[in-house]
Amino acid sequence: MPQPPSQQPSDRNNASTDINPVLALKELVARLHREQHKIQDLLSSLGFALRSFNNLNQFLELIPLMATRVTDADGGALILYKANGQVKLEQLHCQDSSQQKTIRKALETATSVVTASLTAAQLVPATTVLDAQVSSLLGGEMQLFGTSILVKHAERGRLYVFSGNPQYTWTEDRQKLVRLIADQTAVAIENGELTVELRKKERLDRELEIGAEIQLQLLPRQCPTIPGVNLAALCQPANRVGGDYYDFIPTDRDKQKSLASQASPRWALVIGDVMGKGVPAGLIMTMTRGMLRGEVLNGHSPARILQHLNRVMYADLENSHRFVTLFCSEYDPDTQILTYSNAAHNPPLLWHAATKTIKRLDTLGMLIGLDAHNQYENAQVQLRSGDTIIYYTDGFTDAASQNGDRFDEENLIRAFAWACKHSLEPQSILEYLFDKVRQFIGTASQNNDDMTLVVMQIQ
Repeated sequence: MPQPPSQQPSDRNNASTDINPVLALKELVARLHREQHKIQDLLSSLGFALRSFNNLNQFLELIPLMATRVTDADGGALILYKANGQVKLEQLHCQDSSQQKTIRKALETATSVVTASLTAAQLVPATTVLDAQVSSLLGGEMQLFGTSILVKHAERGRLYVFSGNPQYTWTEDRQKLVRLIADQTAVAIENGELTVELRKKERLDRELEIGAEIQLQLLPRQCPTIPGVNLAALCQPANRVGGDYYDFIPTDRDKQKSLASQASPRWALVIGDVMGKGVPAGLIMTMTRGMLRGEVLNGHSPARILQHLNRVMYADLENSHRFVTLFCSEYDPDTQILTYSNAAHNPPLLWHAATKTIKRLDTLGMLIGLDAHNQYENAQVQLRSGDTIIYYTDGFTDAASQNGDRFDEENLIRAFAWACKHSLEPQSILEYLFDKVRQFIGTASQNNDDMTLVVMQIQ
């Protein structure tokens, strides 16, 4: 039966009522999708900035802005804890620019109060204290949420986001978004600090390279030509700058006599080692070189040279906890006599070709810089054709294997004797001894000291 006409408008209203909730639901879903895409875009932009920015301050400027936008809040503030104990408002963003000045003043007051309350024993403020100050000075009507900036499990600041809308609520999703941005902030701060450390290391590396270049220039570029003598030498620092030193210095002793008789000039052959390695040892050895050359050129004997060096350097080394070992010798090509004196350095080894025996060249004498009144003595040895001497530093005898065993003097003597018995030339002896030590230490070489070797052979 057909319905009365009076009922038809009511049916249309009911149909309209049934459709409206569907449209509303669709609109809600669409709005949620738009919000989701907006948040994803913002977080994606922040991630791109994290990967791209080389300037930490530029990245930190984005943090309160991003935190504000992803949570639809009124503003955000980034407060960081400085190494000197200062609590500082690093960045601030307000949607309403008219409130910026008021909120900045409130936050700066809060950070000043907290900074003043810190002591030398507590350079990082208690989170509850800072939160209470910020909340109090912003006003109780402000909807506030704060989360920590954690770098390597240490709190380095707080990220605050706030809204003046009384209907605004800090849902779990909004809190998660703020924490996510705080985590990215922590990554940026850590990356920034690593970048600073890397730049410092690069500068230090460059300085070490310059130091190594200077030290290399101070060592003899090649062995000199001494009548009746063959020489070979090599210094191998454990680091780029080392504390080992060797030198060949022509002396001025009996200069006028040498000019009149056409006699060959005498030569000082020295080798030394600063206790320790790296830049400090390299600086001390550079200082030692300059002083030693001056003493040699004054024509002093080896013992007198060590005596003068010790007296002059004692004041500089007294408080450095570093000392110098030094073996100083002088060779006369005309007489083939070697005069020497030792300041606690590893005694050079002399191979007597005639007897096929090895002798240690040593005298009594303490470290340079240990006692200002140390006494040193001279000794002499007559050399003959075929005799060979190796000057070396303790990097050879102290070289350690993977098992912790030392190469020691006995192994060096055996290797040296073998090389001499097989009539090797100085350069071959040098290479052979270095190879023996390298084979002994294997992959443990990074734990060993500078190694220097000078080989002197009488023709």
